[in-house]
Amino acid sequence: MTTVYNEFLKAETKVSSQPFLHIPRQATGNYQDGSVDYTYTQALQAAADLSERYAGAGYGRGVRVAVMLDNRAEFFLHFLALNKLGVSVVPVNSGFLPREIAYIINHSDADLVLCLPCYRDQVREALAGTDTSIPIVDTEAMLELPPCRNTAAPGAPDQHTEVAVLYTSGTTGTPKGCMLNNEYFTCMGQWYADIDGYCQLTYGQERLLTPLPLVHMNALCSMMAMIMSGGCIIQLDRFHASTWWETVRASQATCLHYLGVIPAILLNQPESECDNVGAQVKFGFGAGVDPKHLQRFEERFGFPLVEGWAMTETGTYVCITANKEPRHIGARCIGRAPDIIDYRLVDEQGHDVAAGVPGELLIRARGDNPRKGFFSGYYKNPEETARVWEGGYFHTGDVVRISADGSFHFVDRRKNIIRRSGENIAAVEVENVLFQHPAVANCAVTPVYDETRGEEVGVCVILNDAKADAHSAEQAMAATLFEFCAQHLVYYKAPAWYLFVTELPMTASQKLQRGEIKTLANKLVEEGNGIDLRVRKRRHKHVAV
Repeated sequence: MTTVYNEFLKAETKVSSQPFLHIPRQATGNYQDGSVDYTYTQALQAAADLSERYAGAGYGRGVRVAVMLDNRAEFFLHFLALNKLGVSVVPVNSGFLPREIAYIINHSDADLVLCLPCYRDQVREALAGTDTSIPIVDTEAMLELPPCRNTAAPGAPDQHTEVAVLYTSGTTGTPKGCMLNNEYFTCMGQWYADIDGYCQLTYGQERLLTPLPLVHMNALCSMMAMIMSGGCIIQLDRFHASTWWETVRASQATCLHYLGVIPAILLNQPESECDNVGAQVKFGFGAGVDPKHLQRFEERFGFPLVEGWAMTETGTYVCITANKEPRHIGARCIGRAPDIIDYRLVDEQGHDVAAGVPGELLIRARGDNPRKGFFSGYYKNPEETARVWEGGYFHTGDVVRISADGSFHFVDRRKNIIRRSGENIAAVEVENVLFQHPAVANCAVTPVYDETRGEEVGVCVILNDAKADAHSAEQAMAATLFEFCAQHLVYYKAPAWYLFVTELPMTASQKLQRGEIKTLANKLVEEGNGIDLRVRKRRHKHVAV
């Protein structure tokens, strides 16, 4: 049965000398001069060499390797090498705080940590004091690969073999490890290779540019799309607004992946007579673009932005995509459901809603295998896996409505999640940090609308000191709480809006009324009664060598 590595072998026989990976010079400045390029044959040979080293050290099926490789070529090469052997990859975000890094490595039961040389000390410090003896190896020390601590399972990898564990924020605040197998990845690639309409790919001719991080499903979808259509991945380190269009043109990108924040930022740049790239770029594919921006973007830059819906848990086999008309521009349309899925829209009691009424999307694959292409489950959390599959459908937590022509429109999230620039942030995780500060009597973290990033993290706070109600005192307290959160959370999770209140909407059983709190927070912001610290949120810059 097929695996990611086998699909790569198939592509290599057809497009051996064609480019598989291009990392433009704009994305390599921290570690080398010029671009990084691999043809399919070159990547296959490099992966095969690495695979021999892993196999020689005893790595195989049932083993996991945590990797902190950023958006570098090393990620792709080691991913393929490990997949050949049936080893699962656990991507780790280098921007995470030490406790977050340690949690993912330890929770995943990884047998090895592979990192860039610049992160070796960072990983060592993160794991210091934890009850683990996991070896740490950097990419320049592969000749010193330690023997695998566990015995690999016998047999060749197949479609059920685990490929990766991706950690995603959950409503409990503790990241959940989504186990993804070969079927998940190959279904994802086949879906993209077969899609038509605005997103139709031509075998061996596409060059897909993505600035998204390889620790997320979206960028891995880009990889599978190109592998299974014989195309080239153009991988950026991250989004660079000032050089974006220069990179698009120079790399000869034919399609792009985006998050809603990217069109918003690009529209704010000065207009140029060279803005229209429609003769080169066929489409952009992504999610979360502000409805007010979509038409303006397409008219200015000359290509469609195709909105879609998927989750790490669902993969793209059941992806809903607005790849054909009518796209209902400006109405948060995510397209129509493909014939291969079954779905329901339900209210909070689990009852089917009437036509046109918003409801939570429940979804599954049609046929004998309703979980085809989905994740295999949450690692070490069978209870949560069973909960999200209650009743035989996957409960997405996303509220949608269906218009008369069958188009799906995104309405809101029932889950207690803020989605900022594509990152899922659990409100409970942020609240748990804030509750540790002695000044906080009660708080509720909630999404606040942001025209650039889609949503920003806001918090309604009740202070212990009832006298701290003067504006100057609130400004000082907001700054204090921001710094406190910044010490305990990765930068993008810290609240940017601080809304000091004397009470929070609660149910009769004293639970937070999340919907009313969201409405209250956004109303206070619109009225100018919030303290805005968005300017303080800055990505931590690593010096990669």
